[in-house]
Amino acid sequence: MQKHFTPRTLALLTGGILATAAMHSHAAGFAIIEQSASGMGNAYAGAAAVAEDASTIYFNPAGLTHLPGSQMVLAGHVIMPTADFSNRGSYVNPMLTNGVPVAGSLPGANDDGGKTKFVPNFYFSTQLGEKLFAGIGINAPFGLATEYDNDWVGRYHAIESEISTVIINPALAWKINDRISLGAGISAQYIDVTLSNAVDFGSVCFGLESKGYLPPGSCAASGVMPLGADGEAKVKGTDWSWGFNLGALIELSDRTRIGLAYRSSVEQDLEGHARFRVPSSFQALLDMGIPLFSNTSASASVDLPENASISLYHAFNEQWAILADATWTKWSRFDELRIDYGNPMQPPTVQPENWDDSWRYSLGAIYKPNTTWTFRAGWAYDETPIPDAKYRTPRIPGNDRTWIALGLGYQISKTMAVDVGYSHLFVDDTKINSLDHSTGHQLVGEYDSDVDIISAQLKMEF
Repeated sequence: MQKHFTPRTLALLTGGILATAAMHSHAAGFAIIEQSASGMGNAYAGAAAVAEDASTIYFNPAGLTHLPGSQMVLAGHVIMPTADFSNRGSYVNPMLTNGVPVAGSLPGANDDGGKTKFVPNFYFSTQLGEKLFAGIGINAPFGLATEYDNDWVGRYHAIESEISTVIINPALAWKINDRISLGAGISAQYIDVTLSNAVDFGSVCFGLESKGYLPPGSCAASGVMPLGADGEAKVKGTDWSWGFNLGALIELSDRTRIGLAYRSSVEQDLEGHARFRVPSSFQALLDMGIPLFSNTSASASVDLPENASISLYHAFNEQWAILADATWTKWSRFDELRIDYGNPMQPPTVQPENWDDSWRYSLGAIYKPNTTWTFRAGWAYDETPIPDAKYRTPRIPGNDRTWIALGLGYQISKTMAVDVGYSHLFVDDTKINSLDHSTGHQLVGEYDSDVDIISAQLKMEF
């Protein structure tokens, strides 16, 4: 007699198949700091204090008080990551096959999940009165893009991961006096997520058989063998939500200012669907009435973290200035991912994340030999929020990273300027020891990663 499926049993059997839809990504965690090309040249040092152009709407809206008249900024960034994986003995669930290696990439072979992406920015600022300024920014604060071959050794953990966000961020700034300015903005934030991974239906089948939910010999008779019947799971979801940002700019002297900025957390309640590609050999067993792997609606709630920055800008003279910045991000909000399904027989999936809060530190310099050219350089150290190898997944094989940045600005006319920036991110060697909760397969290895970013922007004043 076929047994009844309990929530606990189904959770054990399907627990990680879609839990890998955790949103892991770029720039320490999955935040995107690429919000201006002028800032790129300084590795975003002093971003909340420099108030160089209308991109200050994102970094510190109080900086709008340094932009008389009206200004428009159009920027774009090409982010080119590499994430070369070297297998160090990934193995199949030892409860099923005595821990044989996962079929796919051989030990020592590389699999690169890096995927080049383009990130645009748009800003417009205008002066409404002697002390009142306004602006609007459209950009992307979070994002992710990794993609692996369908047969790579970590396919049960991740194949495609794509997260796109867009915020529309109107802001106001008020110049209280010659020394203090305040700013505030609201953000309408849209998120679109697509994530996929392979499903080892051979191991799932033998797990069902071993627990008595299928008659003995069913898997062999149907042709479903361990690691011999891969399918796929894909999750898609979208959501709109709201947040805000605040800022203050304090002029210590005509040459020195401090910027303070805060951007709120945003709770995203994603709604979408889960779709499965099931091998025909396993589909016959599902037709016996097993309530698994049926296409269904899916939902998940994710609290995207708040951050706070303190920045310094100091000009030695008309030619030289230095910048510094420290930014804290509350990634500890991302302690788990819970996915709920429309299929009433499929219990929620809970994936532990246990991320830590993180810090980013940066230093930069600006050199203006004349009114036409601007040269920039910067350095930054970006901490990862991922605590250790067992909480790291191939969707974002992140680790601590060091930025080296260079930039160049050219004043085309009194009302038009262009900026370009380049950064190389050195990522620490990254170990991974990740468990697929659905089948018990273990991904063991190391990533050799780095990132190149090229940015350009056009600034027009009116």
